[in-house]
Amino acid sequence: MPSLDDLKKRIKSVKSTQKITKAMKMVAAAKLRKAQESAEKGRPYSQKMQNIILNLTKSINDPQNAPKLLVGTGEDKKYLCVVLTADRGLCGGFNSNICKLAKNNFKNILSEGKDLKIITVGSKGLDQIKREYGKYVVKKFSFKEKKQITFEEANIVGNEIISLFKQNEFDKCILFFNNFKNVITQIPQAQQIIPTEVNKSNESEKETFSYEFEPEEEEILEDLLPKNISTQVFRALLENAASEQGSRMTAMDNATRNAGDLVDKLTINYNRSRQASITKELIEIISGAESL
Repeated sequence: MPSLDDLKKRIKSVKSTQKITKAMKMVAAAKLRKAQESAEKGRPYSQKMQNIILNLTKSINDPQNAPKLLVGTGEDKKYLCVVLTADRGLCGGFNSNICKLAKNNFKNILSEGKDLKIITVGSKGLDQIKREYGKYVVKKFSFKEKKQITFEEANIVGNEIISLFKQNEFDKCILFFNNFKNVITQIPQAQQIIPTEVNKSNESEKETFSYEFEPEEEEILEDLLPKNISTQVFRALLENAASEQGSRMTAMDNATRNAGDLVDKLTINYNRSRQASITKELIEIISGAESL
């Protein structure tokens, strides 16, 4: 049984930890509001970009000569998986959930005898993936020194994807990230960006317009498609930023409450031990007085 001094030190230690987790929760809550606004503002732009590309695609007369970023190589042998995670921990299952979804896809790709290449964005994802799939990692990015993710970082990742595609390093590219719903719910998502894929859920919602083009559709797509890759990466980074803060806020809130419960239990044990010690001393004093 721990001594009174040990219990006192343990209570003090847990209270100090509780202060830290409470402060981290408040910081995450403050950052979450801005990150959530950025994610919500980024969604209409990326969706509109996809709709414009899809409308342009319908106007292409010769699909055989369409840009490869749009229609792909026509093969299904080589995959590039871009796993976007955080550079910091203490955010619950945020990083683990993304990596779990990505690993399941890795297993399916390799089990079908296809080639796999991986790009990691965020050190936490790399730490989890390199244990089992380290030999498939071709590029790793970390923006830990950046206080806020901008389109510039997304463009760096997007340019690397396009560069690998031009070198015929892959046929399909898939992004893995967390889609932000609310503070409690962040849904791991896999989005295919090369070739451009239309989700059935969005197909009925997409707008259809008749455009007049100058120059031709193919020329516009040649310029628009690389920008769309970076845009989709940026949208994924914004969703991740909001999801990370939401997950950290929830995790730190749970940690703060658990620390409070632990302090209560330790305080009860401390009081019981102290009472037992006092009772023992009184018994010894009374026994000594009676012997005299």
